[in-house]
Amino acid sequence: MAGTGVDRRELPLISGGTVHERADAARNRRKVLAAAERLFAQRGVTAVTMDDVAAAAGVGKGTLYRRFGDKSGLAAALLDERERDLQASLLTGPPPLGPGATARERLAAFAAAYLGYVAGHLDLVSLSQTASPGARMRTGSHRLWRQHCRHLLAEGDVPDPELRADVLLAALTAEQVRHWLADRGHALGDLEAAVRRLVDSLLG
Repeated sequence: MAGTGVDRRELPLISGGTVHERADAARNRRKVLAAAERLFAQRGVTAVTMDDVAAAAGVGKGTLYRRFGDKSGLAAALLDERERDLQASLLTGPPPLGPGATARERLAAFAAAYLGYVAGHLDLVSLSQTASPGARMRTGSHRLWRQHCRHLLAEGDVPDPELRADVLLAALTAEQVRHWLADRGHALGDLEAAVRRLVDSLLG
């Protein structure tokens, strides 16, 4: 692993390989995701049911449940493109988020970018993280973020890089970010500065 980057071969991709779909299945998937995104934006995530999404998309409920499982599966599918954008920035984007900066600079940039991602999609991220006990830790995207943080902390030569990676990501859950923004009234810019200071403390 180079001193200013992360070995991309060791990072788990958010989605493995190319999924080949029948044309009708791909069309239904696009209709469902478009309907879900529209309804979630109009009513809020908690007010929308799977039946609402099926009716708005013009597909059968069985088709919807087979493809996405439940509402958290819909949330994960809607978040997939946003997560891929962040993943691409980590792997091949310009520094400091991408390779070419120090571990400290890259970890601070990631923490700020991830905070912005969570805050920008708060209801969807919350649903994907809390659908069942431990749901947050089981997603492919969480594995990627955790491994990226662990690599950078290991580069910083601090003890317990895995534990410190978990601490950082636990501080950036949707529940915690919502509490800071809605209950405590913190501005997003102030939170970003505080998260950067947290990264400094984790790196010693």
